[in-house]
Amino acid sequence: MIRAKEIRVVDDEGGQLGIMTPEEALAIAKSKELDLVEVAPGATPPVCRIVNYGKLQYQKSKRAHEARKNQKQVVLKEVKFRPKTEEHDFQFKKNNVLRFLEEGNKAKATVTFRGREMMHQELGRKLMDRLVTELSELADVERPPKLEGYALTAIFIPKKRG
Repeated sequence: MIRAKEIRVVDDEGGQLGIMTPEEALAIAKSKELDLVEVAPGATPPVCRIVNYGKLQYQKSKRAHEARKNQKQVVLKEVKFRPKTEEHDFQFKKNNVLRFLEEGNKAKATVTFRGREMMHQELGRKLMDRLVTELSELADVERPPKLEGYALTAIFIPKKRG
């Protein structure tokens, strides 16, 4: 609802009709069988446009859809290790992390400790440090290895190519 005494009016072709009262602008819009839509309420005086409101909404939704279509959703993928992970398993899981990063996703590496393994956290730290150094050419560490409860986690992001 337009509450201003005077408004600036733009017609359906984009031409300026000038400053007039809302009633006059509404009469012009009705004579063209179109709607009067406030497009810049913060301006002095407020700016209103004479348009087909349904068509305006349709074009707005189309622009939003196009913008969403061009966005890439970044997913956080996780690979879990244990402190006693053997060499082949380590290489296999490291390759999975590399694949996730090449796809443009973030990768979370977790070393999970159980029971007495908590007494030997240095094994998990060595494993995680090794992973960080081996991935250093292709990935940046977004969150360095941190112990949270029984899990040591780090998050990797793909390096910017440029």
